[in-house]
Amino acid sequence: MSMAYFEKIDPARNQMRFYAITVAPNLFGQWAMIREWGRIGQVGTIRQTWFESESEALSAGARAARKKGRRGYRAVA
Repeated sequence: MSMAYFEKIDPARNQMRFYAITVAPNLFGQWAMIREWGRIGQVGTIRQTWFESESEALSAGARAARKKGRRGYRAVA
C-alpha cells in the first residue's frame, strides 16, 4: 500500500485544505487509487478509481500528486 498526504494553508485566503492519495488492493485482485480531500479538521470527500494492476494505480496516484503540487499543495511527512 502507498500513501501521500498534502496540505494547502493560506490564512490570507482562508484556505486550510488537505488532499490524501492511497493506493491499495481489493479482495478480487484489482487495485484502487483512493482520494480524499476537504478542509483540515472536517470530514473529507472520498473517491475511488479502480485499476487492473498496481502499476496503473501507482502511476495515476503520481499524476494526481504532481497536479496537487502545481496547485500549491505541499507534502506533509
